[in-house]
This record gives sequence, C-alpha cells and structure tokens, in this order.
Amino acid sequence: MQKKERFRHFLEYFTTNFPEPKTELNYSNPYELLVAVILSAQCTDKRINLITPALFERFPEPESLAAASVEEVFSYIRSVSYPNNKAKHLVGMAKVLMTEFGGEVPASVEELQKMPGVGRKTAHVITSLIFNQPTMAVDTHVFRVSHRLGLVPKTATTPLAVEKALVKYIPEQYVPKAHHWLILHGRYVCVARSPKCSECPLTHFCQYYQKIGTLVSTVR
Repeated sequence: MQKKERFRHFLEYFTTNFPEPKTELNYSNPYELLVAVILSAQCTDKRINLITPALFERFPEPESLAAASVEEVFSYIRSVSYPNNKAKHLVGMAKVLMTEFGGEVPASVEELQKMPGVGRKTAHVITSLIFNQPTMAVDTHVFRVSHRLGLVPKTATTPLAVEKALVKYIPEQYVPKAHHWLILHGRYVCVARSPKCSECPLTHFCQYYQKIGTLVSTVR
C-alpha cells in the first residue's frame, strides 16, 4: 500500500469517527494549559489532573507563580515525575511570561521556547490547542503509532523527522487534530508493549499488523 493511501485511510477513519478530539489535560485558560503541559512531560495526564486543581487555586495566574519560591511549587507537584526540575521550570516560565510577554501566553513557537521548560513539543501543543495552528507535537505515542501504521519511514528516527513526515501528507486543517488522534490511539489501543490489534479499526492499512499477521501465519 502506498503512503498516500495509508494517510487517506487514516484521515477517513478519524474525521468520521472522532472529528473533534480533545486533550485529556484539564485547563480553563492558556496559562493553565501551559503549566499542565510542562508538568505532563514523562507523566500521565491522569496524574497531572489530580494535582493541578490545588496548584491552580494557589497560583491562579502567572503573577502569583512568578512570585513563588521553587520550594513551595515543589510541595504541590511532588508526585509528578522530575518534580525538582519542573518546579524550577514553572517558576522560571512564569517570570519570563510576565517580564517578556505581559502575562499573556505568546502565539508563536519561537517565543514560547524562550521560556524554561518549553521545548518544541510543548510549544506545538500550545500553538495547536490554543491558537489552532498546524503544528504537530510528537511525543512517544505519536512516534510509535505513526511508525507502526506506516505513516512515516523507518528512517524517521527523531521526533523532528516524524513531525516533518506527518505534516507533509496531512492537510493543514487536520494537523492539530491528528496530533490528538495519534496520541489517544497510542494511549488506549496501540499501546507500547501489547497493542490491542484485535480491537483496532486500523488493521486494514497498518504496516505493523500486516507483519504480525504474516508471522502468526508462518508459525501456524
């Protein structure tokens, strides 16, 4: 199957069945999303949603977070992965947000990456979710699922290479949604260790499933 055909099947399924995918992070404004995404690195959204209510109650806007001590922020996020670094990043992010952007989350990837704790992936999540820009954030789920489905070449061994391969074939208006389609599919169906192929609606064009099916047939 040609790559363009795989993308056609991919888009047809998700635009029909999940036309409006949503992030599973809870937030009520761009500032809260930025905090939540920084915290979510190498941590589950479920865990982040458990700790952010108290965090946002204590630091409801960037001004209060910028004025906080790293130690106090740490006390609210101690249960997430790498809490020491993330506490430092959150306080540093809030300070830059206040001094350089007047407390308003910027709309460009370049400006977002000026803040501590904000890399390309985090910046792309913000620009796609808040500003509906055609930016593709590549996390472990996106990386894994796009390779298994055969949407990206085997030579795409870095997040940037995967990002470029995906946006080359996905129409701009679907790029922000495709990020969530791939993440959610990887989180609940195409899981890392034991993918649920028997439940997957994408096996008819999945490169990984085609290989597994051949191996099973050979063994039998």
